[in-house]
Amino acid sequence: MEDYQKKFLELSLKTKVLEFGDFTLKSGRQSPYFFNAARMLNGGYLYELADCYKQTIDAANLKFDCIYGPAYKGIFLGSIIAVILDQNGFKYPLSFNRKEVKDHGEGGNVIGKNPSGDVLIVDDVISAGTAAKESIEMIKSAGAYPKIMLVGLDRQEKGSGNLSARRELEEEYDMKVISIINLDTLIAYSESNPGFENHLDRLQEYRNQWGA
Repeated sequence: MEDYQKKFLELSLKTKVLEFGDFTLKSGRQSPYFFNAARMLNGGYLYELADCYKQTIDAANLKFDCIYGPAYKGIFLGSIIAVILDQNGFKYPLSFNRKEVKDHGEGGNVIGKNPSGDVLIVDDVISAGTAAKESIEMIKSAGAYPKIMLVGLDRQEKGSGNLSARRELEEEYDMKVISIINLDTLIAYSESNPGFENHLDRLQEYRNQWGA
């Protein structure tokens, strides 16, 4: 595990972005853990969070023309990532969407310049991939190329078939999907850190049932 991955995981635990328990996901699956990046807004750790995303971008040598953040988590994630990249001399147009189309003012459902060129999509988590496909289709309809999706956590779950949601997106849209951490990371962390081994069996059972 890279230092920035460990930092991201421990920051997620500290702010209760990552919790263990019994949760029902949007997909209807019963999960032993839940990830909600919005809780990072409560504790003043946005710079540290943005730095984890930036280091992932640097480590993967990602190249893109603009940033797109899907509502709602992607709005603040895209914003803080754009800021920290700007601090390092890289300026990227940023846009995000509304859940509902606005029929007055600037109108439409995209705030900021419409995505163009190679687009970096940023979000908190990928599960079954349904929400990701909505963003990808919107970007394609704008005439742009959804080149990369970067998330904090890849749950490494099956999509609509036996492939993982990540692999489905990569194959269907000819794009790259990257995460800071994934389910394997959580399992490895639980194996090696006292106090977390009690979550290990449930995490492994969940991976056996829904993993791909």
